[in-house]
Amino acid sequence: MPQTLLSAASSPREAREQIRSGQWASHTSGIAAGFAQTNLIILPAEAASEFLQFCQANPKACPLLDVTAVGSPAPTGLGENIDLRHDLPAYHIYRHGVLEETRADIAALWQDDFVAFSIGCSFSFEEALLNEGVEVRHARLKRNVPMYRTNIPLISAGRFYGNLVVSLRPMSAAHAIRAIQITTDMPRVHGAPVHLGDPALIGISDINTPDFGDAPTLETGDLPVFWACGVTPQLALENVRLPLAIAHSPGHMLITDIPNHRLKYG
Repeated sequence: MPQTLLSAASSPREAREQIRSGQWASHTSGIAAGFAQTNLIILPAEAASEFLQFCQANPKACPLLDVTAVGSPAPTGLGENIDLRHDLPAYHIYRHGVLEETRADIAALWQDDFVAFSIGCSFSFEEALLNEGVEVRHARLKRNVPMYRTNIPLISAGRFYGNLVVSLRPMSAAHAIRAIQITTDMPRVHGAPVHLGDPALIGISDINTPDFGDAPTLETGDLPVFWACGVTPQLALENVRLPLAIAHSPGHMLITDIPNHRLKYG
């Protein structure tokens, strides 16, 4: 079906219903304005405590919003009638640390020992930026946010380790200052930027070639502004090499019933 059914005016329930039915398979940036979206990691219970410690040790990259009971696909803290097996547009499937495929539904892969972690997403603070007149260019252009691997190490926990992934929002210097002020108050969705300026200083060799998402549209006078990104734990999954683990496809998020304003001030 044509993917023209969802917009900023869509409700979270409407968005999830259309995603669940297969009517929407694209990224979720700009959909259901005013409501939080989350990153997703699903793994066996035997690794859950270590991953929880990893998130707690790296809250900028992995701000936890919900952890499900073992075997349950329902993140009860995020809204009603949510089923993590169906309600994201695209899932990455990892086997022994290798990204093997992307699926639109994971019901056939669900295991009774799975635990799902929902992690705060930068799409939530984008609304706050837009409300203050700060440009979010990829949203204006209806593109996915550019994301990059960096050389910034994370704090290890058990078998989980790796480097930070960041998302880019190019903007004027004045907007960058305002963006720092706004997002500092939103630590549950990554908080303030982790780097401004020269991408090479954090290990990004070519800003025009992101590792995930769409290439940025850069304009004269832009200052590159980088935030910690919820794709980060997917790299840790690669390192741990679990027999089966599942994550969201970058930019293809869970749309929750939580208003973005509730994620301010911790």
